[in-house]
Amino acid sequence: MTEAAPDITLIRLLLGFALLIIPAGLSWWVRLGIIRKMFVSTGRMTAQLFLVSILLIYLFDVDNPYINTGWVIIMIIFAAGASMMSSGLRFRHFFIPIFASYFFGAGFSLLYFIGIVVNPESIFTAQLLVVLGGMLLGNSLNSVIIGISHFYQSLQKEKKRYHYLLSLGASIREAQMPFFREAVIAAMRPFLANMATMGVVFLPGMMTGQILGGASPDTAIKYQIAIMLAIFTSVTLSISLSLFFTSRKGFDEYGVLKEDLFK
Repeated sequence: MTEAAPDITLIRLLLGFALLIIPAGLSWWVRLGIIRKMFVSTGRMTAQLFLVSILLIYLFDVDNPYINTGWVIIMIIFAAGASMMSSGLRFRHFFIPIFASYFFGAGFSLLYFIGIVVNPESIFTAQLLVVLGGMLLGNSLNSVIIGISHFYQSLQKEKKRYHYLLSLGASIREAQMPFFREAVIAAMRPFLANMATMGVVFLPGMMTGQILGGASPDTAIKYQIAIMLAIFTSVTLSISLSLFFTSRKGFDEYGVLKEDLFK
């Protein structure tokens, strides 16, 4: 096992912030108008990560299965809320279906990965449940936002095509299926491209973190392959379930898209 990476002092972390001079200078030069947003986003990221570090220290010290499980559920709630805000869909219609899609999609992949692949003495430790749960939810979040946004925006823009399929005698599910396929493909395309170039174009986060933490490269690679398979399953299930669950709320009994779905 190699030595762990050296700690970064607060002074040297501040030197890292000095890198922002370059994108800020570029934004000012070509008038991108993102300087304020860049610093607000950086400030939020820094504050949130420091708060999360305090929370993780507590979770790791206590390491209570019920607290760990409860925190994963809280993360799912936040993921569902973020999906609603980013997709422009109303909470009262879709929050519970989206929550359920993450709960079953990411939840199944997480428990399978920890219980079957890693196979530790306890699957509810904070080191595994909270950290890996965050990885699966984070990757599923972006894909679900793309998927549900594409699905409902396409149906809204192509109402004539959808109604034409219904008029030909297609069932509601059959008429929705072309839009379902297009949404799933659109949501999965960035992840598949990312996965196909992994190890060639870039080294993924989990592998890099383990190597910096002192793990051998072969151990880090095995973990990375396994977690990518779990993430891919989580993404696929979460997208498919989100479209299936929300479609039961988004249409009336005649298969017509409800008008009050969007903010």
